[in-house]
Amino acid sequence: MTDPARPATWRVVTAFILDLVFSFFLIGFAIAAVTGDTTEEGFALTGLPAIVMFALWIVYMAGMPRLGGRVFQRLFKAI
Repeated sequence: MTDPARPATWRVVTAFILDLVFSFFLIGFAIAAVTGDTTEEGFALTGLPAIVMFALWIVYMAGMPRLGGRVFQRLFKAI
């Protein structure tokens, strides 16, 4: 039996970093929009909204590979 081809390391690392940044800002801005914590520069979360944002961020980063992959994992074919 042959092992399936593994993606290049640079693709995996780049996809991971882009997924971290993309999901942080997407989830953070979505929660800021709901809670009214948006600013001219973006968003500023403190207290419970910040905890919720980090919890959702961790769930996204850990859970999405089990459901088919994160956004940039799929784009870079780094699954």
